[in-house]
Amino acid sequence: MNVTTLLLFLPACFALNMAPGPNNLLSMANAKRYGVRVACYAGIGRLVAFVGMITLAATGLASILYASETLFLAIKVVGGLYLFWLAFQLWNAAAVDGDIVQEAHKSLFGLARQEFLLAAGNPKAILIFTAFLPQFVDPAGDVGVQFLVLGVCFVILEWLAIAAYAYLGSVLRHWFSRPSMRRLFNRACAGLLASAGAGLLVARRD
Repeated sequence: MNVTTLLLFLPACFALNMAPGPNNLLSMANAKRYGVRVACYAGIGRLVAFVGMITLAATGLASILYASETLFLAIKVVGGLYLFWLAFQLWNAAAVDGDIVQEAHKSLFGLARQEFLLAAGNPKAILIFTAFLPQFVDPAGDVGVQFLVLGVCFVILEWLAIAAYAYLGSVLRHWFSRPSMRRLFNRACAGLLASAGAGLLVARRD
């Protein structure tokens, strides 16, 4: 892989990382409720899922998964239903007072697991790693090393996207200081998550 290829990959990759999506929306909502640091740590769950998908793409298994209509449908349905469940939870979230909501039942591990399941349940993520990353791989070179470099770059940029959306969520938290406005924000996010879930359920591979 030459420097020119890498310079083409980085901005294109960062554009994908920064695109509004269910995981970025979840980071923003988590930061609003629990703070930027917690939202960033929870994003590790998403990164773990993406590392697994990049590994699958590097070994060629992602192509097999994507080619299987049954597996694609199963992942799509599970991912869509999980989005609806998150939307339901956010819709009914209590708009309480205080600086940062501290819920005993919502541990950092639980938030990271949400991020992981949301990322793993999105078949379009598999498509990104199957169709996007290989475009920047030179078959004549060491494919494994190239996937490693691209994968590390992707994960670093994804971490920056997590931080950016978490910071945005923190800013919005100060804007929506009244309980009624916090409830409006939660329900707006819930509506967007539900819309993403509906879009996922009707998504086609082509």
